[in-house]
Amino acid sequence: MVNHTQSTKTISLDDYGIKNAKVHYQLEPKKLQAITLEKGMGKETSNGTLAINTGKFTGRSPEDRFLVKDDYTKDRIWWGKSNKPISSENFDFLQSEIKNYLSGKEVFVRDGYVCADPNYKMNVRTVTEYPWSNMFIYNMFLRPSEDELKNFEEEWLVLCAPGYECPNPEEHGLRQGNFSILNFTKKVALVGGSAYTGEMKKGIFTALNFILPVERSVLPMHCSANVGENGETAIFFGLSGTGKTTLSTDQSRKLIGDDEHGWTAENTVFNFEGGCYAKAINLSQDQEPEIYGAIKPGAILENIIMDDNGNVDFADTSITQNTRVSYPIYHIENIKIPSIGKNPKNIFFLTADAFGVLPPISKLTPAQAAYHFISGYTAKVAGTEAGVVEPQPSFSACFGAPFMPLHPTEYADMLSKKMKEAGVNVWLVNTGWTGGPYGVGTRMKLKYTRAMINAALNGDLKDYTYEDYHIHSVFGVAQPRSCPGVPTEVLSPRTTWNNDQGYYEMAFKLANSFRENFKKFESYASEEIRRGGPQRYGF
Repeated sequence: MVNHTQSTKTISLDDYGIKNAKVHYQLEPKKLQAITLEKGMGKETSNGTLAINTGKFTGRSPEDRFLVKDDYTKDRIWWGKSNKPISSENFDFLQSEIKNYLSGKEVFVRDGYVCADPNYKMNVRTVTEYPWSNMFIYNMFLRPSEDELKNFEEEWLVLCAPGYECPNPEEHGLRQGNFSILNFTKKVALVGGSAYTGEMKKGIFTALNFILPVERSVLPMHCSANVGENGETAIFFGLSGTGKTTLSTDQSRKLIGDDEHGWTAENTVFNFEGGCYAKAINLSQDQEPEIYGAIKPGAILENIIMDDNGNVDFADTSITQNTRVSYPIYHIENIKIPSIGKNPKNIFFLTADAFGVLPPISKLTPAQAAYHFISGYTAKVAGTEAGVVEPQPSFSACFGAPFMPLHPTEYADMLSKKMKEAGVNVWLVNTGWTGGPYGVGTRMKLKYTRAMINAALNGDLKDYTYEDYHIHSVFGVAQPRSCPGVPTEVLSPRTTWNNDQGYYEMAFKLANSFRENFKKFESYASEEIRRGGPQRYGF
Protein backbone atom coordinates (compact mmCIF):
# COMPACT_ATOMS: atom_id res chain seq x y z
CA MET A 1 0.00 0.00 0.00
CA VAL A 2 1.51 3.34 1.06
CA ASN A 3 5.21 3.43 1.87
CA HIS A 4 6.13 6.48 3.96
CA THR A 5 9.79 5.60 4.57
CA GLN A 6 10.69 5.13 0.96
CA SER A 7 14.45 5.51 0.88
CA THR A 8 17.52 5.93 3.04
CA LYS A 9 19.95 6.63 0.23
CA THR A 10 21.65 9.99 -0.18
CA ILE A 11 22.23 11.92 -3.38
CA SER A 12 24.39 14.78 -4.55
CA LEU A 13 23.15 17.82 -6.45
CA ASP A 14 26.59 18.77 -7.77
CA ASP A 15 25.72 17.62 -11.28
CA TYR A 16 22.85 20.13 -11.27
CA GLY A 17 25.21 22.96 -10.33
CA ILE A 18 23.97 23.09 -6.72
CA LYS A 19 27.22 22.82 -4.80
CA ASN A 20 27.94 21.94 -1.16
CA ALA A 21 24.26 21.65 -0.26
CA LYS A 22 23.05 19.68 2.75
CA VAL A 23 20.64 17.38 0.94
CA HIS A 24 17.67 15.66 2.60
CA TYR A 25 16.37 13.00 0.22
CA GLN A 26 12.92 11.45 0.24
CA LEU A 27 12.12 12.26 3.88
CA GLU A 28 8.86 10.90 5.25
CA PRO A 29 6.08 13.48 5.86
CA LYS A 30 6.34 13.11 9.63
CA LYS A 31 10.03 14.11 9.54
CA LEU A 32 9.39 17.03 7.16
CA GLN A 33 6.67 18.29 9.49
CA ALA A 34 9.03 18.04 12.46
CA ILE A 35 11.74 20.02 10.64
CA THR A 36 9.16 22.65 9.64
CA LEU A 37 8.15 23.06 13.29
CA GLU A 38 11.79 23.14 14.48
CA LYS A 39 12.54 25.95 12.04
CA GLY A 40 9.51 27.94 13.20
CA MET A 41 8.00 27.74 9.72
CA GLY A 42 4.67 26.26 10.80
CA LYS A 43 2.38 25.24 13.64
CA GLU A 44 0.25 22.24 14.46
CA THR A 45 -3.52 22.30 14.78
CA SER A 46 -5.28 20.60 17.67
CA ASN A 47 -5.32 17.28 15.81
CA GLY A 48 -1.67 17.46 14.70
CA THR A 49 -2.11 18.77 11.15
CA LEU A 50 0.64 21.09 9.89
CA ALA A 51 -0.44 24.69 9.23
CA ILE A 52 1.84 27.02 7.30
CA ASN A 53 1.72 30.53 5.86
CA THR A 54 2.86 31.01 2.27
CA GLY A 55 3.83 34.63 2.89
CA LYS A 56 3.44 37.41 0.33
CA PHE A 57 1.78 35.17 -2.25
CA THR A 58 -1.38 33.36 -1.16
CA GLY A 59 -2.32 32.44 -4.73
CA ARG A 60 -0.73 32.01 -8.12
CA SER A 61 0.79 35.04 -9.82
CA PRO A 62 -0.27 34.56 -13.46
CA GLU A 63 1.37 37.77 -14.63
CA ASP A 64 4.73 36.29 -13.62
CA ARG A 65 4.42 32.96 -15.40
CA PHE A 66 6.59 32.38 -18.49
CA LEU A 67 7.36 29.74 -21.10
CA VAL A 68 10.73 29.62 -22.84
CA LYS A 69 10.38 30.54 -26.50
CA ASP A 70 12.86 28.53 -28.56
CA ASP A 71 12.96 26.44 -31.73
CA TYR A 72 10.83 23.70 -30.13
CA THR A 73 8.04 25.95 -28.84
CA LYS A 74 7.97 29.09 -30.99
CA ASP A 75 5.48 27.74 -33.55
CA ARG A 76 3.51 25.49 -31.20
CA ILE A 77 2.61 27.62 -28.18
CA TRP A 78 -0.41 29.95 -28.28
CA TRP A 79 1.57 33.02 -27.19
CA GLY A 80 -0.34 35.77 -25.42
CA LYS A 81 -1.52 36.93 -22.02
CA SER A 82 -1.56 33.43 -20.49
CA ASN A 83 1.55 32.15 -22.26
CA LYS A 84 4.16 34.84 -21.94
CA PRO A 85 7.48 34.19 -23.69
CA ILE A 86 10.93 34.44 -22.15
CA SER A 87 14.23 33.88 -23.94
CA SER A 88 16.50 30.89 -23.44
CA GLU A 89 19.26 33.27 -22.37
CA ASN A 90 17.13 34.79 -19.60
CA PHE A 91 16.04 31.33 -18.46
CA ASP A 92 19.65 30.16 -18.30
CA PHE A 93 20.57 33.20 -16.22
CA LEU A 94 17.74 32.64 -13.74
CA GLN A 95 18.45 28.92 -13.47
CA SER A 96 22.07 29.72 -12.73
CA GLU A 97 20.96 32.25 -10.10
CA ILE A 98 18.75 29.69 -8.36
CA LYS A 99 21.51 27.07 -8.45
CA ASN A 100 23.90 29.53 -6.83
CA TYR A 101 21.26 30.57 -4.30
CA LEU A 102 20.59 26.96 -3.23
CA SER A 103 24.29 26.05 -3.10
CA GLY A 104 25.54 25.67 0.45
CA LYS A 105 22.00 25.57 1.84
CA GLU A 106 19.92 22.87 3.45
CA VAL A 107 17.63 21.59 0.68
CA PHE A 108 15.01 18.90 0.30
CA VAL A 109 14.79 16.54 -2.68
CA ARG A 110 11.85 14.37 -3.65
CA ASP A 111 11.49 11.92 -6.50
CA GLY A 112 7.97 11.24 -7.68
CA TYR A 113 5.97 10.91 -10.84
CA VAL A 114 2.80 12.14 -12.48
CA CYS A 115 0.16 10.30 -14.57
CA ALA A 116 -1.39 7.27 -12.88
CA ASP A 117 -1.65 5.33 -16.16
CA PRO A 118 1.71 3.53 -16.50
CA ASN A 119 1.60 4.07 -20.27
CA TYR A 120 1.95 7.83 -19.72
CA LYS A 121 3.99 8.00 -16.50
CA MET A 122 6.47 10.92 -16.20
CA ASN A 123 9.17 11.03 -13.51
CA VAL A 124 9.77 14.35 -11.74
CA ARG A 125 12.58 15.31 -9.34
CA THR A 126 11.81 18.33 -7.15
CA VAL A 127 14.37 20.34 -5.18
CA THR A 128 12.87 22.68 -2.59
CA GLU A 129 14.27 25.27 -0.25
CA TYR A 130 11.56 24.70 2.38
CA PRO A 131 10.73 21.36 4.07
CA TRP A 132 6.96 21.92 3.87
CA SER A 133 7.22 22.57 0.12
CA ASN A 134 8.74 19.09 -0.16
CA MET A 135 5.94 17.65 1.97
CA PHE A 136 3.45 19.26 -0.43
CA ILE A 137 5.10 17.44 -3.33
CA TYR A 138 4.84 14.17 -1.41
CA ASN A 139 1.12 14.79 -1.08
CA MET A 140 0.44 15.98 -4.62
CA PHE A 141 2.64 13.87 -6.91
CA LEU A 142 2.41 10.10 -7.20
CA ARG A 143 4.66 8.21 -4.83
CA PRO A 144 7.08 5.65 -6.34
CA SER A 145 7.80 2.30 -4.72
CA GLU A 146 11.19 1.45 -3.26
CA ASP A 147 12.02 -0.58 -6.38
CA GLU A 148 11.06 2.32 -8.64
CA LEU A 149 13.39 4.60 -6.68
CA LYS A 150 16.44 2.39 -7.14
CA ASN A 151 17.02 3.36 -10.75
CA PHE A 152 15.00 6.59 -10.79
CA GLU A 153 15.77 8.96 -13.64
CA GLU A 154 13.79 12.16 -13.88
CA GLU A 155 12.26 13.46 -17.09
CA TRP A 156 11.57 16.84 -15.50
CA LEU A 157 13.39 18.81 -12.82
CA VAL A 158 11.63 21.35 -10.57
CA LEU A 159 13.72 23.91 -8.66
CA CYS A 160 11.74 25.84 -6.05
CA ALA A 161 13.47 28.72 -4.23
CA PRO A 162 10.92 31.02 -2.55
CA GLY A 163 13.71 33.02 -0.90
CA TYR A 164 15.28 34.07 -4.20
CA GLU A 165 14.06 37.20 -5.96
CA CYS A 166 15.66 38.51 -9.11
CA PRO A 167 17.25 41.87 -8.17
CA ASN A 168 17.02 43.32 -11.69
CA PRO A 169 13.89 41.70 -13.18
CA GLU A 170 13.38 43.93 -16.22
CA GLU A 171 16.88 43.18 -17.51
CA HIS A 172 15.96 39.48 -17.63
CA GLY A 173 12.49 39.54 -19.14
CA LEU A 174 10.56 39.57 -15.88
CA ARG A 175 7.85 41.87 -14.55
CA GLN A 176 9.06 41.73 -10.96
CA GLY A 177 11.34 39.64 -8.73
CA ASN A 178 9.20 36.48 -8.55
CA PHE A 179 8.66 34.08 -11.44
CA SER A 180 7.44 30.67 -12.54
CA ILE A 181 9.07 29.42 -15.78
CA LEU A 182 8.89 26.26 -17.89
CA ASN A 183 11.57 25.19 -20.34
CA PHE A 184 10.20 22.40 -22.57
CA THR A 185 13.52 21.80 -24.28
CA LYS A 186 15.54 21.37 -21.10
CA LYS A 187 12.54 19.96 -19.17
CA VAL A 188 13.14 22.22 -16.21
CA ALA A 189 10.63 24.22 -14.15
CA LEU A 190 11.79 27.17 -12.03
CA VAL A 191 9.87 28.80 -9.19
CA GLY A 192 11.49 31.80 -7.56
CA GLY A 193 10.29 34.42 -5.09
CA SER A 194 6.97 32.76 -4.23
CA ALA A 195 6.25 30.17 -1.54
CA TYR A 196 2.75 29.45 -2.83
CA THR A 197 2.88 25.71 -3.37
CA GLY A 198 0.35 25.78 -6.21
CA GLU A 199 3.02 27.24 -8.50
CA MET A 200 4.87 23.90 -8.52
CA LYS A 201 1.73 21.86 -9.04
CA LYS A 202 0.40 24.04 -11.84
CA GLY A 203 3.82 24.22 -13.47
CA ILE A 204 3.91 20.46 -14.04
CA PHE A 205 0.22 20.50 -15.02
CA THR A 206 1.06 23.07 -17.70
CA ALA A 207 3.93 20.90 -18.94
CA LEU A 208 1.58 17.92 -19.31
CA ASN A 209 -0.99 20.09 -21.10
CA PHE A 210 1.59 20.52 -23.84
CA ILE A 211 3.36 17.16 -23.85
CA LEU A 212 0.33 14.85 -23.74
CA PRO A 213 -1.67 16.23 -26.70
CA VAL A 214 1.39 17.03 -28.85
CA GLU A 215 3.35 13.84 -28.24
CA ARG A 216 0.86 11.26 -26.88
CA SER A 217 -2.61 12.08 -28.34
CA VAL A 218 -4.05 12.43 -24.82
CA LEU A 219 -6.52 15.19 -23.94
CA PRO A 220 -5.37 16.93 -20.72
CA MET A 221 -8.22 18.31 -18.61
CA HIS A 222 -8.53 20.72 -15.70
CA CYS A 223 -11.20 18.59 -14.07
CA SER A 224 -12.07 16.21 -11.27
CA ALA A 225 -13.38 12.71 -11.91
CA ASN A 226 -15.12 9.87 -10.12
CA VAL A 227 -16.67 6.54 -11.00
CA GLY A 228 -19.95 4.91 -9.98
CA GLU A 229 -20.77 1.31 -9.11
CA ASN A 230 -21.84 0.79 -12.72
CA GLY A 231 -18.31 1.59 -13.88
CA GLU A 232 -19.30 4.83 -15.60
CA THR A 233 -16.93 7.77 -15.14
CA ALA A 234 -18.10 11.33 -14.54
CA ILE A 235 -15.88 14.32 -15.35
CA PHE A 236 -16.19 17.73 -13.64
CA PHE A 237 -14.60 20.73 -15.37
CA GLY A 238 -14.27 23.98 -13.50
CA LEU A 239 -11.94 26.65 -12.21
CA SER A 240 -10.99 27.27 -8.59
CA GLY A 241 -13.97 27.78 -6.33
CA THR A 242 -16.58 26.20 -8.61
CA GLY A 243 -16.81 22.92 -6.68
CA LYS A 244 -14.61 20.42 -8.56
CA THR A 245 -13.16 18.89 -5.42
CA THR A 246 -16.34 19.08 -3.36
CA LEU A 247 -18.72 17.62 -5.96
CA SER A 248 -16.43 14.82 -7.11
CA THR A 249 -15.80 13.71 -3.50
CA ASP A 250 -18.97 11.70 -3.02
CA GLN A 251 -19.63 8.86 -0.57
CA SER A 252 -21.51 6.91 -3.24
CA ARG A 253 -18.79 7.13 -5.92
CA LYS A 254 -15.07 6.37 -5.95
CA LEU A 255 -12.81 9.39 -6.42
CA ILE A 256 -10.32 9.19 -9.29
CA GLY A 257 -8.88 12.65 -8.64
CA ASP A 258 -9.87 16.23 -7.87
CA ASP A 259 -8.12 18.50 -10.37
CA GLU A 260 -6.04 17.21 -13.30
CA HIS A 261 -6.68 14.28 -15.63
CA GLY A 262 -5.93 12.84 -19.05
CA TRP A 263 -8.44 11.23 -21.45
CA THR A 264 -6.68 8.64 -23.59
CA ALA A 265 -7.30 7.27 -27.05
CA GLU A 266 -8.26 4.02 -25.29
CA ASN A 267 -11.20 5.91 -23.69
CA THR A 268 -9.80 5.80 -20.17
CA VAL A 269 -9.43 8.73 -17.76
CA PHE A 270 -6.39 8.87 -15.46
CA ASN A 271 -5.36 11.16 -12.63
CA PHE A 272 -2.19 13.20 -13.05
CA GLU A 273 -1.66 13.47 -9.30
CA GLY A 274 -1.44 11.54 -6.07
CA GLY A 275 -3.29 13.98 -3.86
CA CYS A 276 -5.86 16.74 -3.54
CA TYR A 277 -5.52 20.50 -3.08
CA ALA A 278 -8.90 21.65 -1.81
CA LYS A 279 -10.16 25.08 -0.89
CA ALA A 280 -10.74 25.29 2.85
CA ILE A 281 -12.90 28.41 3.09
CA ASN A 282 -16.04 27.74 5.16
CA LEU A 283 -15.20 24.05 5.27
CA SER A 284 -17.50 22.10 7.59
CA GLN A 285 -17.85 18.49 8.64
CA ASP A 286 -21.57 18.51 7.84
CA GLN A 287 -21.25 19.86 4.28
CA GLU A 288 -18.01 18.20 3.17
CA PRO A 289 -17.30 15.28 5.54
CA GLU A 290 -14.74 13.52 3.30
CA ILE A 291 -12.55 16.61 2.83
CA TYR A 292 -12.95 17.62 6.47
CA GLY A 293 -11.91 14.13 7.54
CA ALA A 294 -8.82 14.28 5.31
CA ILE A 295 -7.41 17.09 7.48
CA LYS A 296 -5.20 15.04 9.77
CA PRO A 297 -1.45 14.48 10.26
CA GLY A 298 0.12 14.34 6.80
CA ALA A 299 -2.10 17.09 5.42
CA ILE A 300 -0.96 20.71 5.09
CA LEU A 301 -3.25 23.67 5.80
CA GLU A 302 -2.28 26.91 4.08
CA ASN A 303 -2.98 30.43 5.33
CA ILE A 304 -5.69 29.48 7.82
CA ILE A 305 -6.36 31.10 11.21
CA MET A 306 -6.49 29.10 14.43
CA ASP A 307 -6.77 29.96 18.12
CA ASP A 308 -4.20 29.33 20.85
CA ASN A 309 -5.52 25.80 21.31
CA GLY A 310 -5.00 24.97 17.64
CA ASN A 311 -8.68 25.03 16.68
CA VAL A 312 -9.10 26.19 13.07
CA ASP A 313 -11.63 28.86 12.09
CA PHE A 314 -12.36 27.94 8.48
CA ALA A 315 -14.58 31.00 8.07
CA ASP A 316 -11.74 33.41 8.91
CA THR A 317 -10.37 34.84 5.66
CA SER A 318 -8.21 37.56 7.20
CA ILE A 319 -5.12 36.21 5.40
CA THR A 320 -6.85 35.20 2.16
CA GLN A 321 -10.08 33.71 0.85
CA ASN A 322 -7.88 31.20 -0.95
CA THR A 323 -7.22 29.08 2.14
CA ARG A 324 -6.18 25.58 1.11
CA VAL A 325 -5.50 22.08 2.33
CA SER A 326 -3.31 19.54 0.52
CA TYR A 327 -3.45 15.87 1.40
CA PRO A 328 -2.47 12.55 -0.18
CA ILE A 329 -5.42 10.96 -1.93
CA TYR A 330 -5.35 7.99 0.46
CA HIS A 331 -6.67 10.35 3.17
CA ILE A 332 -9.99 9.88 1.36
CA GLU A 333 -11.47 6.44 2.04
CA ASN A 334 -13.59 6.01 -1.07
CA ILE A 335 -10.99 6.20 -3.86
CA LYS A 336 -10.35 4.35 -7.10
CA ILE A 337 -7.14 2.31 -7.00
CA PRO A 338 -5.33 2.81 -9.31
CA SER A 339 -6.58 6.31 -10.18
CA ILE A 340 -7.92 5.30 -13.59
CA GLY A 341 -11.53 5.25 -14.81
CA LYS A 342 -13.22 3.90 -17.91
CA ASN A 343 -16.36 4.58 -19.92
CA PRO A 344 -16.91 8.36 -19.42
CA LYS A 345 -20.66 9.00 -19.72
CA ASN A 346 -21.36 12.40 -18.11
CA ILE A 347 -19.42 15.67 -18.25
CA PHE A 348 -20.26 18.59 -15.99
CA PHE A 349 -19.10 22.14 -16.72
CA LEU A 350 -19.10 23.90 -13.34
CA THR A 351 -19.42 27.68 -13.21
CA ALA A 352 -19.87 30.10 -10.34
CA ASP A 353 -22.05 32.64 -12.15
CA ALA A 354 -21.63 35.98 -10.39
CA PHE A 355 -24.49 37.45 -12.45
CA GLY A 356 -26.93 34.87 -11.05
CA VAL A 357 -28.66 34.28 -14.40
CA LEU A 358 -27.54 30.84 -15.60
CA PRO A 359 -29.76 27.87 -14.67
CA PRO A 360 -28.49 25.72 -11.79
CA ILE A 361 -28.31 22.82 -14.27
CA SER A 362 -28.94 22.62 -18.00
CA LYS A 363 -28.29 20.07 -20.72
CA LEU A 364 -26.07 21.09 -23.63
CA THR A 365 -26.10 20.10 -27.27
CA PRO A 366 -22.72 19.11 -28.80
CA ALA A 367 -22.38 22.60 -30.31
CA GLN A 368 -23.21 24.28 -26.99
CA ALA A 369 -20.77 21.98 -25.20
CA ALA A 370 -17.94 23.03 -27.52
CA TYR A 371 -18.90 26.72 -27.20
CA HIS A 372 -19.00 26.66 -23.39
CA PHE A 373 -15.81 24.63 -23.17
CA ILE A 374 -13.95 27.16 -25.30
CA SER A 375 -15.51 30.04 -23.32
CA GLY A 376 -14.88 28.62 -19.82
CA TYR A 377 -17.06 31.13 -17.97
CA THR A 378 -17.02 31.51 -14.19
CA ALA A 379 -16.48 34.17 -11.55
CA LYS A 380 -12.88 34.71 -10.52
CA VAL A 381 -12.96 33.98 -6.79
CA ALA A 382 -11.26 36.42 -4.45
CA GLY A 383 -7.74 35.41 -3.44
CA THR A 384 -7.27 32.69 -6.03
CA GLU A 385 -4.90 34.97 -7.92
CA ALA A 386 -2.73 37.79 -6.63
CA GLY A 387 -4.51 41.16 -6.85
CA VAL A 388 -8.05 39.75 -7.02
CA VAL A 389 -9.89 41.04 -3.95
CA GLU A 390 -13.49 40.45 -4.98
CA PRO A 391 -15.25 38.06 -7.38
CA GLN A 392 -15.52 39.21 -10.97
CA PRO A 393 -16.94 37.59 -14.09
CA SER A 394 -14.20 35.82 -16.00
CA PHE A 395 -13.63 33.67 -19.07
CA SER A 396 -10.89 31.06 -19.07
CA ALA A 397 -10.71 28.90 -22.19
CA CYS A 398 -11.08 25.18 -21.57
CA PHE A 399 -11.74 26.01 -17.89
CA GLY A 400 -7.99 26.41 -17.48
CA ALA A 401 -6.48 28.96 -19.89
CA PRO A 402 -3.57 29.87 -17.56
CA PHE A 403 -2.34 26.28 -17.86
CA MET A 404 -3.05 25.60 -21.55
CA PRO A 405 -0.04 26.19 -23.84
CA LEU A 406 -1.87 25.27 -27.08
CA HIS A 407 -4.68 27.19 -28.76
CA PRO A 408 -7.99 26.44 -26.96
CA THR A 409 -9.62 25.14 -30.14
CA GLU A 410 -7.06 22.32 -30.26
CA TYR A 411 -8.29 21.05 -26.88
CA ALA A 412 -11.91 21.73 -27.84
CA ASP A 413 -11.56 19.70 -31.04
CA MET A 414 -10.10 16.80 -29.07
CA LEU A 415 -12.89 17.02 -26.50
CA SER A 416 -15.64 17.20 -29.13
CA LYS A 417 -14.28 14.14 -30.89
CA LYS A 418 -14.05 12.16 -27.67
CA MET A 419 -17.54 13.23 -26.54
CA LYS A 420 -19.07 12.00 -29.79
CA GLU A 421 -17.13 8.73 -29.76
CA ALA A 422 -18.06 8.00 -26.13
CA GLY A 423 -21.67 9.22 -26.41
CA VAL A 424 -21.49 11.37 -23.29
CA ASN A 425 -24.10 13.74 -21.85
CA VAL A 426 -22.82 17.26 -21.16
CA TRP A 427 -24.31 19.46 -18.44
CA LEU A 428 -23.73 23.10 -17.47
CA VAL A 429 -24.00 23.48 -13.69
CA ASN A 430 -24.17 26.87 -11.96
CA THR A 431 -22.76 26.55 -8.44
CA GLY A 432 -22.80 30.35 -8.11
CA TRP A 433 -25.56 32.78 -7.32
CA THR A 434 -29.35 32.54 -7.42
CA GLY A 435 -32.06 35.10 -6.68
CA GLY A 436 -29.88 37.93 -7.95
CA PRO A 437 -26.25 38.74 -8.76
CA TYR A 438 -23.35 38.58 -6.32
CA GLY A 439 -24.07 40.96 -3.45
CA VAL A 440 -27.85 40.59 -3.84
CA GLY A 441 -28.60 36.90 -4.32
CA THR A 442 -27.31 33.92 -2.40
CA ARG A 443 -24.94 31.08 -3.28
CA MET A 444 -26.65 27.94 -4.59
CA LYS A 445 -27.14 25.41 -1.80
CA LEU A 446 -24.70 22.53 -2.04
CA LYS A 447 -27.42 19.98 -1.29
CA TYR A 448 -29.39 21.16 -4.33
CA THR A 449 -26.34 20.97 -6.61
CA ARG A 450 -25.56 17.46 -5.38
CA ALA A 451 -29.18 16.41 -5.97
CA MET A 452 -29.10 17.75 -9.55
CA ILE A 453 -25.81 16.03 -10.35
CA ASN A 454 -27.02 12.75 -8.84
CA ALA A 455 -30.21 13.02 -10.92
CA ALA A 456 -28.13 13.48 -14.08
CA LEU A 457 -25.90 10.52 -13.19
CA ASN A 458 -28.86 8.28 -12.34
CA GLY A 459 -30.75 9.10 -15.51
CA ASP A 460 -33.55 10.92 -13.64
CA LEU A 461 -33.18 13.97 -15.90
CA LYS A 462 -34.82 12.77 -19.06
CA ASP A 463 -34.01 13.45 -22.70
CA TYR A 464 -35.21 16.58 -24.46
CA THR A 465 -38.99 17.01 -24.58
CA TYR A 466 -41.09 20.13 -24.23
CA GLU A 467 -42.77 18.60 -21.19
CA ASP A 468 -39.50 17.92 -19.39
CA TYR A 469 -37.30 20.88 -20.42
CA HIS A 470 -37.58 24.63 -20.93
CA ILE A 471 -35.29 26.24 -23.51
CA HIS A 472 -33.71 29.33 -21.97
CA SER A 473 -34.74 32.34 -24.05
CA VAL A 474 -31.31 34.01 -23.89
CA PHE A 475 -28.74 31.23 -23.63
CA GLY A 476 -30.67 28.57 -25.53
CA VAL A 477 -29.76 25.81 -23.05
CA ALA A 478 -32.31 23.21 -21.93
CA GLN A 479 -33.17 23.57 -18.24
CA PRO A 480 -35.16 20.74 -16.62
CA ARG A 481 -38.61 21.59 -15.30
CA SER A 482 -38.28 19.20 -12.37
CA CYS A 483 -35.58 17.34 -10.46
CA PRO A 484 -35.81 14.99 -7.46
CA GLY A 485 -34.80 16.75 -4.24
CA VAL A 486 -34.85 20.25 -5.71
CA PRO A 487 -37.73 22.79 -5.40
CA THR A 488 -39.17 23.54 -8.83
CA GLU A 489 -38.68 27.30 -8.48
CA VAL A 490 -34.93 26.82 -7.87
CA LEU A 491 -34.55 25.29 -11.36
CA SER A 492 -35.66 28.57 -12.98
CA PRO A 493 -33.20 31.41 -12.28
CA ARG A 494 -35.73 33.96 -13.53
CA THR A 495 -38.27 32.79 -10.94
CA THR A 496 -35.79 33.13 -8.08
CA TRP A 497 -35.22 36.80 -8.95
CA ASN A 498 -38.89 37.79 -8.70
CA ASN A 499 -37.99 40.66 -11.04
CA ASP A 500 -38.30 39.76 -14.73
CA GLN A 501 -36.98 43.03 -16.09
CA GLY A 502 -33.94 43.02 -13.84
CA TYR A 503 -33.26 39.38 -14.63
CA TYR A 504 -33.36 39.79 -18.40
CA GLU A 505 -31.27 42.96 -18.31
CA MET A 506 -28.61 41.04 -16.41
CA ALA A 507 -28.96 37.99 -18.67
CA PHE A 508 -28.41 40.06 -21.82
CA LYS A 509 -25.45 41.77 -20.15
CA LEU A 510 -23.82 38.41 -19.52
CA ALA A 511 -24.76 37.16 -23.01
CA ASN A 512 -23.00 40.16 -24.54
CA SER A 513 -19.92 39.34 -22.46
CA PHE A 514 -19.96 35.81 -23.88
CA ARG A 515 -20.16 37.08 -27.44
CA GLU A 516 -17.45 39.68 -26.91
CA ASN A 517 -15.12 37.11 -25.39
CA PHE A 518 -15.78 34.59 -28.20
CA LYS A 519 -14.74 37.02 -30.94
CA LYS A 520 -11.10 35.95 -30.58
CA PHE A 521 -12.11 32.33 -31.33
CA GLU A 522 -14.62 32.92 -34.14
CA SER A 523 -12.16 32.52 -36.98
CA TYR A 524 -11.15 29.10 -35.62
CA ALA A 525 -14.65 27.83 -34.73
CA SER A 526 -17.19 26.21 -37.06
CA GLU A 527 -20.58 27.78 -37.74
CA GLU A 528 -22.18 25.04 -35.65
CA ILE A 529 -20.04 25.92 -32.62
CA ARG A 530 -20.67 29.64 -33.06
CA ARG A 531 -24.40 28.95 -32.95
CA GLY A 532 -23.94 27.15 -29.66
CA GLY A 533 -23.65 30.45 -27.83
CA PRO A 534 -26.35 32.76 -26.42
CA GLN A 535 -29.06 34.07 -28.73
CA ARG A 536 -28.58 37.58 -30.08
CA TYR A 537 -32.15 38.58 -29.44
CA GLY A 538 -34.31 37.90 -26.43
CA PHE A 539 -37.84 36.85 -25.85
